[in-house]
Amino acid sequence: MTRQMTLTTFLLPLGYHRNSWRLPGSRAEEVPGLEFVVSLAQMAEKAKLDAVFFGDISHANGAMRGDTMMNGFYEPMTVLSAIAARTTKIGLIGTLSTSFTEPYNAARQLAALDHLSGGRAGWNVVTSTDGFANFGIKQVPDPIERYRRAQEFVEVVLALWDSWSDDAVLADRAAAQWLNPGKLRRLNFEGEFFNVEGPIPGPRSPQGRPVIVQAGSSGPGKALGSAVADAIYTAQSLLPAAVEFAEECRGLISEAGRNAGHVKILPGIVPVVADTAAEANEIAHALGELLDYGQERLEIAAQLGIDIDDIDLDDRIPEDRFPAPERLSSRQNIFRSKAVDGGLTLRELVLDRARSTGHQWIVGTPSTVADRMQQWFDSGACDGFNLNAPYNPDGFERICSKLVPELQDRGIFRSEYTGTTLRDHLGLPRPNVRF
Repeated sequence: MTRQMTLTTFLLPLGYHRNSWRLPGSRAEEVPGLEFVVSLAQMAEKAKLDAVFFGDISHANGAMRGDTMMNGFYEPMTVLSAIAARTTKIGLIGTLSTSFTEPYNAARQLAALDHLSGGRAGWNVVTSTDGFANFGIKQVPDPIERYRRAQEFVEVVLALWDSWSDDAVLADRAAAQWLNPGKLRRLNFEGEFFNVEGPIPGPRSPQGRPVIVQAGSSGPGKALGSAVADAIYTAQSLLPAAVEFAEECRGLISEAGRNAGHVKILPGIVPVVADTAAEANEIAHALGELLDYGQERLEIAAQLGIDIDDIDLDDRIPEDRFPAPERLSSRQNIFRSKAVDGGLTLRELVLDRARSTGHQWIVGTPSTVADRMQQWFDSGACDGFNLNAPYNPDGFERICSKLVPELQDRGIFRSEYTGTTLRDHLGLPRPNVRF
């Protein structure tokens, strides 16, 4: 059988391209209501995508600067539970930060989503770098500590998901026995960050455990992903770097004693799709015209932690304004490199960030965009993509009705679901109870 792409989509109802909500027909007035996001999820399911993905921001710092893109307007677990009731096959991936909750809560919530959806839940594991003051934490932990906590957090969650055997539920009416308590196990976990007795109060979930996604591309992030993830989200804008990243990740996964073929590497892509190249370019230009450069200047400064108030839009940011690369995250270094090595002016950097946030940005016909995706896929740079709709709902509808059929016609993406769970869609085995 021909190797098949994995395709998920990052649902940002106000659109991935900043200020794209200003377009007529954006349905911006309906955010954060349910019907709009349900319609997007149903559109994704009709296209047979593997999953929809909701990120999360646990603070309003961006919103207080006027940013409407990366935000917490939708809390992932609640909105995905609602979407589960209005869809039947598509996977449901949500972010839960290991910085702001406890493993027991996370294990319960995600297992519940897996049960309610019939085995379609996924967990995007992240650590947080902002918002700690909302949780009574006065000082942001350093990256090493954050990832050490995350590693232990995931370890506990995995153990809790295995704290019920698959055959613990009997539902034996004659014996008046719904479960066999002997098939439940205490954890009595004692670690550096957590002490957890266990077990969780509900049965093992349909997938055995929800699918785990990880989105960090730093050294500690790659170590965590290679140890626990079933899929890895990453920001890669250039093919050679993407191939190098994928090869490194697959090597780390193998070193961790895992099957590298069972971990999907999924870079983000922002495709502007139209029937002709001229129309696609017109759409891209119109999106760029919507930007508020004063607002975007604030966002660039906040993301990179630098002062650029005195920099003209058509000037370059001096290299000495940037922190050293080792002090920046992988995503921050993408923009530092584009400014310092790529020579982008502040105006060009603002536009690049506003439309791509470090991901691959492509404008063209379905065939042109599919050519690029297939090139990356065939080169080993990825196992598929996380699709970021530049604007909604029309931009996403174009992806689903024009780009996806092109991939299906090439035989590199499914035309029908062949299973019912997210693990089925990804071709991943159901894990056995480890105890």
